[in-house]
Amino acid sequence: MSLTIRQLRYFIAAAETGQVSHAAMELNISQSAVTAGIQSLEAALGARLLARGGQGVSVTPQGARFLSRAKAIIAAVEEATRSPLGEETQVTGSLRLGLTYTVAGYFMARHYASFRRIYPGILLELSEQPRFAIEDALVTGGLDLAVMLTSNLGNTVDLESETLFRSRRRLWLPSDHRLLAAPGISLRDVAEQPYVMLTVDEASRTAGRYWDHHGLTPRVVFSTSSVEAVRSMVAAGMGVTILSDMVYRPWSLEGQRIEQRQTIEGVPSMDVGLTWPKNRPLSAPAQVFRAFLAAALGSAG
Repeated sequence: MSLTIRQLRYFIAAAETGQVSHAAMELNISQSAVTAGIQSLEAALGARLLARGGQGVSVTPQGARFLSRAKAIIAAVEEATRSPLGEETQVTGSLRLGLTYTVAGYFMARHYASFRRIYPGILLELSEQPRFAIEDALVTGGLDLAVMLTSNLGNTVDLESETLFRSRRRLWLPSDHRLLAAPGISLRDVAEQPYVMLTVDEASRTAGRYWDHHGLTPRVVFSTSSVEAVRSMVAAGMGVTILSDMVYRPWSLEGQRIEQRQTIEGVPSMDVGLTWPKNRPLSAPAQVFRAFLAAALGSAG
């Protein structure tokens, strides 16, 4: 029997939220990844841990017993990664960390709080900047490290990058849209619909690449730099859009439902990771932060 830290995190998140979709949002991954991880965990244990129903998931008696053990395992792992030898917690100094908009708004907050609690001797100096400005600052020495969309990285000559996770891009639709009943949705189907285009973090440029690849052009009725505006407009039926799971929420600010579907054609993922200059070694604080994020996201298992 082989269990992974990821499987345990997926199970705990689903059990505590009661919704696979909420667990996926909390973990910044797709619902299908959470479902597959829990199913493989159940297969390895030979027991059903969660009961699926119309209102979400509930913990079975076997699941309730295993939940306490899973939490104990995760707590032990976090304690070990927090201070395996007790040395890195003694690191002091500052880390000038660049963030792109999406990372700042939908990823960094909870990791910042956790890092500062575990490593009080390291001061994080956060700076939100556009991708090109971050790349320039890393090269010229204005920043030490960046958490950004590595799938957008332009300067691969001077910069090194490490992807921490990939967030799938999927189609967002209002809850009453006719395409929800279709057995499959192609990009050509999407191109025929009014489309709300997000522009922040070069989203429109990224979208242009895969639309061009298929020889199609979306029928854009509105462009905005606000994810919340896109969410509200899609939920209200103004149009559809294709965005990543990391920024997806099932409800608009007005309380209207937003549905997701995967298109038949593959759409590139939105990749989040670390970037740093090739010509300078990472400082001790930067090395600690890099290891912290890898452990927090379960990159080691």
